[in-house]
Amino acid sequence: MTRIFVPKDSAALAVGAEAVARAIAAEALRRGLTVEIVRTGSRGLFWLEPMVEVETPSGRIAYGLVTARDVADLFEADFLAGAAHPARIGRPEDHPWLAGQTRVTFARCGIVDPASLADYIAHGGLEGLQRAREMGPAATITAVTASGLRGRGGAGFPAGVKWKTVADTPGALKYIVCNADEGDSGTFADRMILEGDPFTLIEGMAIAAFAVGATKGYVYSRSEYPHANATFGAAVQAAMASGRFGDFDLELRVGAGAYVCGEETALLESLEGKRGQVRAKPPLPAIKGLFGRPTVVNNVLTLATAPWVLARGAEAYSALGVGRSRGTQPIQLAGNVKYPGLYEAPFGLSLGEIVEGLGGGTASGRPVRAVQCGGPLGAYFPPALFDTAYDYEAFAARDGLIGHGGVVVFDDTVDMAVQARFAFEFCAIESCGKCTPCRIGAVRGAETMQKVIDGIEPEANLALTTDLCNTLKFGSLCALGGFTPYPVMSAITHFPEDFLRPHEGEGGVR
Repeated sequence: MTRIFVPKDSAALAVGAEAVARAIAAEALRRGLTVEIVRTGSRGLFWLEPMVEVETPSGRIAYGLVTARDVADLFEADFLAGAAHPARIGRPEDHPWLAGQTRVTFARCGIVDPASLADYIAHGGLEGLQRAREMGPAATITAVTASGLRGRGGAGFPAGVKWKTVADTPGALKYIVCNADEGDSGTFADRMILEGDPFTLIEGMAIAAFAVGATKGYVYSRSEYPHANATFGAAVQAAMASGRFGDFDLELRVGAGAYVCGEETALLESLEGKRGQVRAKPPLPAIKGLFGRPTVVNNVLTLATAPWVLARGAEAYSALGVGRSRGTQPIQLAGNVKYPGLYEAPFGLSLGEIVEGLGGGTASGRPVRAVQCGGPLGAYFPPALFDTAYDYEAFAARDGLIGHGGVVVFDDTVDMAVQARFAFEFCAIESCGKCTPCRIGAVRGAETMQKVIDGIEPEANLALTTDLCNTLKFGSLCALGGFTPYPVMSAITHFPEDFLRPHEGEGGVR
């Protein structure tokens, strides 16, 4: 029986993958052929989705940009044998966009059946958990620390330090909490793991639980991810029923989609059934977290990388990357870009290599004018800064953020004053309202920026904007208010011409 792989990742579903899967099943039935359709995650080449793969004696052969109307023609061309066709890509691993990657966290994405624990194990799954059990809790934490693995949610805090703090804090009950509240515009890496390789996250959480002495875990996702929640929820049920994860118990909880709940303490408040508001720190969640207990709070990508670190060794992971930014970073290319998708590579690529090389420049064909890195609260970089290395320290040196790894591209029609106003508006809408700088400062910032756009005393209002940004940066309780100055001030610094001229409209396009 021939196996045909059709992605059910949200990106593929958005462009017709479900219709393609139905058409393949119907056409095979009409021709009297027996096939098995396996629904996988995406490999991350979004501009080629839906990308269908067929298992042949020489390996899997891919066909890209397949529509339901193409299916009969594919069968006629004998695509089940990997035959030639205008849509034929060949072996996915040979495609330049995949061949140049170093897949660690996403090694199985697009390959395995996300609903099958057996398929996960057949592709090396649970080797990391087994290795951790052989090493013991202390050695497991030492390995994670030595690997240089840092939080991939945005802060970049060393994972091993956080785990050791929880392990060393007395407590009869401890928790592992996974922050899957992926709310940054232009980011989708967490979703891809939840939809394409959910068992690697479950294994990573089990490793963390073993290391710190926890028996209970929660994954906090968002309601805007229905497909991811369904896939991951089924994987959790299968994992817990398998008996392979010992006494570790895991639950999926779905929030209502408040952006501020991506902040770890607001997330914990929401998990406890309260309004998602930021807690003052200290105490840190590692000492007094969920329900007042010691808690590891890590992002999806951090926990999903732990199995690879344990299975392959700390040295193998730390050998990748540059400086203090070790390992790989899943780079998510979005916006006005020719080749959108997820590219995993060691830290150290230049921003120019990412945008112009991997991304292929803009989809519109116009010149790149700005790139926002790190989500809606990340800084805007002009092409003059494209020599910046993609690592935490290099970005910080230029007042930028790696954040969750999102890279959103804009061409030369973007109005940066309008983008700066949007940053204030975003903060005002998403603020939990607990601290005055964020609650009031963002509203006043949007008003002040509108005056700049309207040409009302632009110099004076830009000076006032700078003062507001200083208040937000140093006076806010959390990164929502604290990071809002990054897009605002970077836009003013690198694109001053957009703030001192008449504006034609409100849409962000000149």
